[in-house]
Amino acid sequence: MSLYTAETRRLTKRRFTRFFLIGVVLLLGAIAAGMFLTNHKNTPEVVAAAQAKADREFQQAVVQAEAERKACEAQAQPGNDCSQMWTPTREEFQAQWYMPPTFNFRKNFGDMVTTLAAILAMAAFVIGASFVGAEWSSGGMMNLLLWRPQRLTVLNTKLAALLAVLTAVTVLLSAVWTGVFALVANLRGTFGGMTSGAWQSILLMELRGLVIVLAAGALGFGLASIGRHTAVAMGVAIGVVVVLQAGLGTVLAMAQVKYLEMYLAPTWIAAWMNKSVELVDYNAPCVGAGGTCEQPTLTLTWGMAGVGLVAVLALVVGTAMWTLRKRDIT
Repeated sequence: MSLYTAETRRLTKRRFTRFFLIGVVLLLGAIAAGMFLTNHKNTPEVVAAAQAKADREFQQAVVQAEAERKACEAQAQPGNDCSQMWTPTREEFQAQWYMPPTFNFRKNFGDMVTTLAAILAMAAFVIGASFVGAEWSSGGMMNLLLWRPQRLTVLNTKLAALLAVLTAVTVLLSAVWTGVFALVANLRGTFGGMTSGAWQSILLMELRGLVIVLAAGALGFGLASIGRHTAVAMGVAIGVVVVLQAGLGTVLAMAQVKYLEMYLAPTWIAAWMNKSVELVDYNAPCVGAGGTCEQPTLTLTWGMAGVGLVAVLALVVGTAMWTLRKRDIT
């Protein structure tokens, strides 16, 4: 049996991997069920009820506004200009604002793709860290290197097996996820406007989500390999999220740093998934003529985010390879 086949079987047969993936599937199922139950299809009856409610609200607003205008005129105080008081208009009471939420596949499915990628990335990080971390803490890595003494070959094969399994799981779940929400849109929303370009955009977004999942798995794998324990990777993750990101955000806000969101990881992930993110410097003075007030903006693109992601991966995985080659195994 080849080393790659053995590592693939080792990963897929682990109870931790199986149970964790089952938990992920259950969580995704709960999200899909919640979206199904909280959205409704806009049938003619629903539209008519919303229009009737909009009409009632409009009539009540007209009566109330008229009463307030008469009260203003009755006071007859100097400086009171009752003609400038608010007068309701029909455009301010549209039926669509009184309809229950409905799932628009073209507009809303992008958020669901991001949700799927975030959950699978979290799972990939934990599974990747546990996969190699358990080998180190149990002594299995040392025994394996006695059978196959090529250190980098062993670690690279383990990483390749991990990425292959994560790719298969992500592609499968992405296909099921898309089908489930297509069904939700048909039964509890609308599926209109799905052109070939719209499908291509969704596919590319799912591919970017796959990259995020693979990157998270590789990061967990690399950190656990550097520390030779699963807890090291988990500790680094907690430190980055809780201490670095939360603490850094607070410090930057107090220091009124320009484009403070640029220093936070979620901003770069959003730029990668959504192709771009526009940041606004709210601490800068307003610029513009004619009484307008516009803060300067900065756009982060998916290309910039991709370069940053590659740099982080190269640092962590490269360090893991270097430490395995230079450090003692015992």
